[in-house]
Amino acid sequence: MLQVPDRTYLAIDGHGDPDTEVFSAAVQALYPVAYALKFASKDAGRDYVVPPLEGLWWAEDMDTFTRRRDKAVWEWTLLLLVPDWLGAADVETAVDRTRAKAPARLDDVRLEPLAEGLCMQTLHVGPFDDEGPVLHRLHHEVLPGAGFRPSGKHHEVYLTDPRRTAPEKRRTILRQPIS
Repeated sequence: MLQVPDRTYLAIDGHGDPDTEVFSAAVQALYPVAYALKFASKDAGRDYVVPPLEGLWWAEDMDTFTRRRDKAVWEWTLLLLVPDWLGAADVETAVDRTRAKAPARLDDVRLEPLAEGLCMQTLHVGPFDDEGPVLHRLHHEVLPGAGFRPSGKHHEVYLTDPRRTAPEKRRTILRQPIS
């Protein structure tokens, strides 16, 4: 268990299978804004590393993640952490600077706070499609056994770039807010 502090992210929403052009377009909208923020911050004397991609995942029935893996009904919000010294005006400026590159969905990128609080998390090594049994065990055995229940959206932090990492070597933090 861990207490996750409140954080602020660049965010963009989507629906359905992450192995689609819709998901790719969302990723391609986030990163140029993140790098525009980074370079503006560096010019102002505060450099940082653009953090790994994160995602919130949910569906009306969580069994679509754990047992059925019905990606067509998944809802998601992709996230990139923003340092606390940057705010809404900085994001607006970064979006404007990115506009010349005109990535699809640029206007859907927003700044969003996230307060998760108490969470349970684990490291998953392997293909994304192998997460289902881990999540099922977390939701139906580990959490109830410890006197907790899931609250909030399932959160993933992608520690490896899936474009450059073999599926069996991917490392993903699987995080679940709890109460």
